[in-house]
Amino acid sequence: MSFEQILFYISVYIPPLLFAIALHEAAHGYMARYFGDNTAYMLGRLSLNPTKHIDPIGTIILPAVLILLKSPFIFGWAKPVPVVTRNLRNPKQDMIFVALAGPGANLVMALLWVVLLKIWVILDIQSEVLITMALFGIRINLLLMLFNLIPVPPLDGGRILVGLLPIKFSLMLSRVEPYGIMIVFALILLTDLSNLLGMSIYYLQKGILQLFGF
Repeated sequence: MSFEQILFYISVYIPPLLFAIALHEAAHGYMARYFGDNTAYMLGRLSLNPTKHIDPIGTIILPAVLILLKSPFIFGWAKPVPVVTRNLRNPKQDMIFVALAGPGANLVMALLWVVLLKIWVILDIQSEVLITMALFGIRINLLLMLFNLIPVPPLDGGRILVGLLPIKFSLMLSRVEPYGIMIVFALILLTDLSNLLGMSIYYLQKGILQLFGF
């Protein structure tokens, strides 16, 4: 791969990924503050500035390697926004909304990328960089949304499920959290989870693009 190709991949794919992750984390912080926890605010994490949320390995190195290797499954993570559950007015119920805020923000950003793509098409802006960036922006936000909705803590889907289950079962599920990421990676490696995510993203992206007349 030439230096020009590497530069193209980095300039096109890294910005949408950084902002997708930053918006996801900031949304958790804003929702937590709405329900009474100011921890993220006091730590300066209520920001759309990606540098506030960057994890060197999960936000930059791993996604860059996967992009350069043309991996069909690109993902990453940021520094989690701290939420002190006991500060929430109704911890069990409020945590559902705090967890939902991240995937919800990614859905909104995916739609914003579609709007930008539509504007560029209307203005007849024929730029491979901008079009590729927009399409990747849609895809990476849908991926982050669906991946985080996997119902295994500490992913958002797991925390939503903990909030929805009766207290006995929610306590049992919350004990999985220290091993949750290992469980998710095992599912990706040993099952068809990655294919299921890929197909779900494909049909979601197709449906959204059709909704906007593409």
